[in-house]
Amino acid sequence: MNAADKALSPKAAVHLISGNHACALGAIAAGCRFFAGYPITPSSEVAERLSRMLPEVGGVFVQMEDEIASIAAVIGASMGGVKALTATSGPGFSLKQENIGYAAGAEIPCVIVNVMRGGPSTGMPTRPAQGDIMQARWGSHGDYPIIALAPASVREIYDETIRAFDLAETYRTPVVLLYDQVIAQLTETVDLGDTEGLMRAERKWASGPREAYQPYASGDDGIPAMSRPGAGYRVHTTGLNHAENGFPTQNPEAVARNLGRLLAKFDRHHDTIDSWQTLSCDDAEVLIVAIGISARAAARALDIARARGVRAGLFRPITLWPFPEKALREAAAKARAVLVPEMNAGQLSLEVERILGGKRVDAIHRYNGDPITPAEIAQRAEALAKEKK
Repeated sequence: MNAADKALSPKAAVHLISGNHACALGAIAAGCRFFAGYPITPSSEVAERLSRMLPEVGGVFVQMEDEIASIAAVIGASMGGVKALTATSGPGFSLKQENIGYAAGAEIPCVIVNVMRGGPSTGMPTRPAQGDIMQARWGSHGDYPIIALAPASVREIYDETIRAFDLAETYRTPVVLLYDQVIAQLTETVDLGDTEGLMRAERKWASGPREAYQPYASGDDGIPAMSRPGAGYRVHTTGLNHAENGFPTQNPEAVARNLGRLLAKFDRHHDTIDSWQTLSCDDAEVLIVAIGISARAAARALDIARARGVRAGLFRPITLWPFPEKALREAAAKARAVLVPEMNAGQLSLEVERILGGKRVDAIHRYNGDPITPAEIAQRAEALAKEKK
């Protein structure tokens, strides 16, 4: 039994590990066998762990010359049939955007970890932030779909890393794993022995007559079958708008048909993509919406608020993009006000306002590197409750 197998064996199920370490373990468990990246605080521990673990399971670790080359190598590895990962933080995530758009447009599965830190530019490399929410969705140019997941604990990073690979492989898409510096470098005791309910998806490979294969033709599920390398199916991959045969086209009907399918391909799969957590929402007069370390503070704030007679609830989107809109509307149905504590100048609150049009939405914006405390959230929730009364 090699070191990676021992780390995941039932006899070694309980671990005291950081979030970034959990990400590396989750990637191995998901079947990731290729990593390309460039060191950047506070994500470097993901690469450091995988540099040791991947060779022991027959995988490949490559430190590239920069972030642009890293995502390019990951895309190439995925096209070669391998589950592939890269990890970075804000500045590196910015550099990856053109190729993330390429992967989305060409429908190439891959997973990108972005450990958020203070910005803009070099910002605060060792301090937490949540300022990449909108960049995760709209970072590259043009219109394209993407999945982004926002875990809020060490165990959840492990689970969501596995789910990120399963979603990427199932729906032929880049998946962004988005969590902040506190969650990344937080150390918790977790039990990784119970993973039976977690998927281990494989991508849909082409079958049938080779001469009839069209790399971007799809059935009822909206997901085209990929050509397995060496299987004899001819494929043309391009970042240009393309028809079902994969070759570039500027024919308006073909572009509308194929880009329309691309943009809508998650719509019929919300049941398997959307994920969220609710706490005390049934009778909540003030609904708190938060992710990452802010959500953990908000969970404690619920106890403080309710001890003061304020009925507060928490809605935490785990799938951040596409946003679980229906679930949020249901959670907010009885609330008279909504509070969004976030470590940026106002990104998640904009999405909440859009979804809950007409509902009173307040926010706590923090971008100085200090996490928002439970006491601050509880105090604002209490003020909102009194304001409504």
